[in-house]
Amino acid sequence: MDTGKLHILAIGRNAEIMTVMQRLLNTPDNWTGLAVTTNEAALSAFEEQQFDIVLLCAGITPEEEAILTAHFKQRTPGSIVKRHYGGGSGLLKNEILYALENK
Repeated sequence: MDTGKLHILAIGRNAEIMTVMQRLLNTPDNWTGLAVTTNEAALSAFEEQQFDIVLLCAGITPEEEAILTAHFKQRTPGSIVKRHYGGGSGLLKNEILYALENK
């Protein structure tokens, strides 16, 4: 993992929204993000690198949330896993900064 960079993984079912998330997560210089649409892609990405924050976006069921959260927390106990309900880029940035401050 790059020191000084915040690594963010976003999982959601809507491909168009996740394309926008990919762009937003990689806009700040000190962030690097990956947005995926399947649990398999998320689990695979998490095996390849560590993520500081995992955002569970639209379409993730409560059952999937529980399974994914357990997997991510087991692999990297310090990672933050939280629901993301949408909103503009400013809201996303504030949500991530808030999560970091209150972990």
